[in-house]
Amino acid sequence: MSLQAKPAVKKVVLAYSGGLDTSAIVPWLKENYECEVVAFAADVGQGDAELEGLEAKAIASGASECHIVDLKEKFVNDIIYPTITTGAVYEDDYLLGTSMARPIIAQAQVDIARKVGADALSHGCTGKGNDQVRFEGAFAALAPDLPVIAPWREWDMVSREDLLDYLASRNVPTSSSATKIYSRDANAWHISHEGGELEDPWNQPSKQVWTMTVDPEDAPDTPETVSLIYDKGRLTKVNGKALSPYNALVELNRIGAAHGVGRIDIVENRLVGMKSRGCYETPGGTLMMKAYKALECLVLDKSAFKYREQIGLEYAHVMYDGRYFTALNDALLAGAASFAQLVTGEVVIKLYKGNATVIQRQSPNSLYSEDFATFGADDVYDQSHAEGFIRLFSLSSRIAHLNRLKK
Repeated sequence: MSLQAKPAVKKVVLAYSGGLDTSAIVPWLKENYECEVVAFAADVGQGDAELEGLEAKAIASGASECHIVDLKEKFVNDIIYPTITTGAVYEDDYLLGTSMARPIIAQAQVDIARKVGADALSHGCTGKGNDQVRFEGAFAALAPDLPVIAPWREWDMVSREDLLDYLASRNVPTSSSATKIYSRDANAWHISHEGGELEDPWNQPSKQVWTMTVDPEDAPDTPETVSLIYDKGRLTKVNGKALSPYNALVELNRIGAAHGVGRIDIVENRLVGMKSRGCYETPGGTLMMKAYKALECLVLDKSAFKYREQIGLEYAHVMYDGRYFTALNDALLAGAASFAQLVTGEVVIKLYKGNATVIQRQSPNSLYSEDFATFGADDVYDQSHAEGFIRLFSLSSRIAHLNRLKK
């Protein structure tokens, strides 16, 4: 139970997915807070299957109304593309799929709350996960006047069976069952999988874990190439075809998934202190990140690229930890955006049996010069100049050794 006194609430906007948890939260809020419940759902590209019939389901659960907001293009254009420019990858592997969706969902939930005159917000995040921090951190920045109700930190239900019994006792329909194995989160960028056999890190994921990508062992025996064209850090064309940000990602997901690209299996550090094991599928995102970095390698000098790497390392934690609506977030994105102005060009990636390999890259801003880099004869580089450079570059080491000899 929360130690805080219950706020007086007349109308609450609930982040609603239609799953077992939020289906139970609707009647629970009405009973325990004696308030009107407005359901809110964000379409961030999770697919029609999750959204079909959602409004009717929310009403059947006891919600007074249900707002479904289309955020697909905004999600990709305003969140994913800028994040790519930072090069952010959490703990070397995770491409931040769940994390990236949370700021835009939280912002839209606050907008709905203002629109309907709600005096509270609610979510179905558990007390063990990262999402409670991400959502409530966003709420604190955007609507600190609205109290947040987190039922999983208040009610005494502890299992799926408890929730099913609760819904049955109140005649609330649900398609969920006690046999659900995995916890999944999907959006345009990725799908995550947790639970089931994955709770033991020694267990290899079974084939039923993966739902988005072809098993690399079953992928085509013939490689496929895909071209990505960037203009000032923004993906503009896939295989020569101009596409909107969302549609470009959809197309790359289709291409990458067919070759088993973008699977990872990691044990990560959650913000709340525990470790968790998850499997992620990010086919299109993997291709976009690889292509972007391939262009960066052409157009950024050593110092600039090193600093961009530092931005990426820091920004991965900012995004993962739910600190999107902060000054640090804005500063890191601004730094990455300045480098992104140089990221223009084309990259070709070869896909084969789960692998995505950059095989061609070109840019009008390229700093690569064959005249300088060649192993053959050239007229532009005097190799004798390297001797003076090395003496100055290593001067501190030379002086340190002389000092040791004096002692």
